[in-house]
Amino acid sequence: MHGVKRIRQSAQVLEAKRLREKAKLDDYLSLTQDVLSRKKSRDWSEEALQLTSRLLQVNPEFYTIWNYRRNIFLNGIFPRSSLEEINDLITKDLSSTMTALKAHPKVYWIWNHRRWCLENTPNGPGAPGEADADSWRKTNWDRELFVVEKLLDADPRNFHAWNYRRYVLASMPVPRSAKSELAYTCRKIEANISNFSAWHQRSKVLTSLGESSGSVPSQYLEEEFNLLRNAMYTDPSDQSVWIYHRWLMGAGDDKKFLENEIEAIQELLDEQPDSKWCMESIIHYKRLLLKKHPNEVNTKTLLLDCKNLLEQLEILDPARHQRYQDIGQSFAGWRV
Repeated sequence: MHGVKRIRQSAQVLEAKRLREKAKLDDYLSLTQDVLSRKKSRDWSEEALQLTSRLLQVNPEFYTIWNYRRNIFLNGIFPRSSLEEINDLITKDLSSTMTALKAHPKVYWIWNHRRWCLENTPNGPGAPGEADADSWRKTNWDRELFVVEKLLDADPRNFHAWNYRRYVLASMPVPRSAKSELAYTCRKIEANISNFSAWHQRSKVLTSLGESSGSVPSQYLEEEFNLLRNAMYTDPSDQSVWIYHRWLMGAGDDKKFLENEIEAIQELLDEQPDSKWCMESIIHYKRLLLKKHPNEVNTKTLLLDCKNLLEQLEILDPARHQRYQDIGQSFAGWRV
């Protein structure tokens, strides 16, 4: 570490450290050999299960051992257990893997094992048709949503957790309402407008409510643009906001829609004259006007506006000057 004086260690201390590390490595290799040998011989015993627990605590990325652990449950332990006992075993495994997940939140195999646990939670304790027929499953799925949201509180942009959370939401016995999910993403965005995953999740929820694939219901558009306005004025340089805005605008089929947004972004550019994203967005939407509504716009004025903005961008962002020149050349196909 910086500012900390390095202490010179004696040969005896270094040798003792080497021996400790060697002993740990020898123990790991011995345990690995034992577990793999049991796997090969199809040992589905409780003892084998405990050994997989020890090995996975040391190396949670050993996916072969995760697979073996599941086979022990399926072939050795579940067949001789009651439904209540199976539920208890799965609940215990979810709890024990939580420790590993906190230490290694981006290891795929831990997330995969938790999926398996949830998908193998039995129905019960009540019989089909009774009020508590899905009680065990509902409890585990609700708890899992709580767990993954706690992990996102600690690391709001962990895409593993976001992907897993989408899986949980899609699989819950009692679905979560779109309204509550939009409120959740709004809280995440308000906490950090750079949260790409929260914006992406919001887009997934909105498109799920549309009548056609990829469309956003019209009753939600005003709320979305108000959210974007606040985000744009909070940090005009944040690209996640502009990417979401471009997605929300779509292909530009609505001329009035495009003109209103160009006007709103121009107002922000007047306040923030060095905003690269404002300039790029105005150029993009004016290109859409030229492409989608060529007979309803003043082509000469739009081309001149775009040319001036591209010249400003070359000065403001010289590292990408070739990109802006290429965009400028793409306007050559339009006749004035």
